[in-house]
Amino acid sequence: MKFDKKIRLKYSLQNSFFVILFLSLVLMIGVISKQFVYVKDMTQAENSVLTQGSIEVVQSMDGPVNITGFASKDSGKDKFREQLLLFFAKYQREKSDIKISFINHIEDPDKATELGIRSDGEMVVEYNKRSQKINPPFAEQEFTNLLVRLARENEKPIMYLDGHGEKKLIGTKTSDLGGFGEKLISQGLSFSNPDLAILSEVPKEGAMLVIASPEIDVGEIESKKVLNYLEQGGNLLWLLDDNNFRGLDEVAKYLGLTVSDESVVEPASKKYGGNEDITFSTIYGDHPITRNFGMRTQFSKAHEVKAKDSYELGWEVSELIDVGMNGWLPSNKKDMNRRLDFVKGEDKPGPITIAIALKRKFGEKGQRVVVVGNSTFLSNTFITSYSNLGLGINIVNWLVGDDKIISIQPKPLKDINITIPKDAKSFIIAWLIFHGFKFIIPISLFSLGFYVWYRRRKA
Repeated sequence: MKFDKKIRLKYSLQNSFFVILFLSLVLMIGVISKQFVYVKDMTQAENSVLTQGSIEVVQSMDGPVNITGFASKDSGKDKFREQLLLFFAKYQREKSDIKISFINHIEDPDKATELGIRSDGEMVVEYNKRSQKINPPFAEQEFTNLLVRLARENEKPIMYLDGHGEKKLIGTKTSDLGGFGEKLISQGLSFSNPDLAILSEVPKEGAMLVIASPEIDVGEIESKKVLNYLEQGGNLLWLLDDNNFRGLDEVAKYLGLTVSDESVVEPASKKYGGNEDITFSTIYGDHPITRNFGMRTQFSKAHEVKAKDSYELGWEVSELIDVGMNGWLPSNKKDMNRRLDFVKGEDKPGPITIAIALKRKFGEKGQRVVVVGNSTFLSNTFITSYSNLGLGINIVNWLVGDDKIISIQPKPLKDINITIPKDAKSFIIAWLIFHGFKFIIPISLFSLGFYVWYRRRKA
């Protein structure tokens, strides 16, 4: 078939128009990709995107975050600044006003001295007229904790009752709450241990008071000081391991509190390697502490906790945690031998409420109280079980008034390592798979495309 000049011109114009359209499309895609960024991480560990907890933290921060790194310029294989920019890009995708700048501390030593910079790579993070330093290498959890500390509005310490065998927030025993306390400190909270036997009252400078299951009775004088603290609008976290209020009966009466004699029984827990005293929860009340909290938590020997709304005192009661979906609350009339036998009409079937939140209008900020019929869920033994830690942090954040940073802190999964057997056959298969996707398949497809194009051109 012969082509005259008209047909050749026509084909040339068509080809030119196609090239222009194609280049315009590429340019348009480039502009759109600059304006809108979408990242989907298919790896199990999701190293290229933030966990949901970090996303909630950065999105709750109003105002810009300025990050200044004191590091020498990248050179050769040293790509320190580049790696940091890639790390912070995950945060910038969720919060566009995170600004990053670098200062060469060798070229500008005065600025480094002014900010107290002592090592190469040290970074200063500023938010809301506050600043903190961080030294690389650091992971997402460490940097997000730093942001939480900067965003925290409360600067008052958490007070805790001591001297009556309570579970210690800085203790190392398995029954203590030391691991939980360390996490709270890492998020910018501090502790205070007022001696109520000496002080005239519970200090008003504290953000909240923790009573973690005393083993002996609190003295009458101390008990009155705790009650007075509540009457004056103090926030309280009360962890109970039984229905013995240990000298704080007037405090319980003021809250309208009742606790079950027996603890929840769930024989189905044996399937998961536990015993009948271990119970789980995935059911939570509609409350800021537990809203959107769909994570599993674990408890041991948990007691039912109840309170009623009080018109006289203004308390508004919310149920927080339900357990024992496949269990029950034994009747106090049963002996220990019949405890594991459910009797309809006598035992109370699950779910059983083991935690409540109370609030009322008091002054400008209001007053908040949380009572949990269990302290072991925050103990050093159970704090790493499921999402116990995240639930505990949410409770404290709500009590101290930092509602904005109540967030779930899921544990990211780790990538699965592939172990290749050392025999020759396995080595060859592995070599073919890895190099096949990297070199062989792309080169083969390119060669095939070139061959088809060449055949058509010659036809």
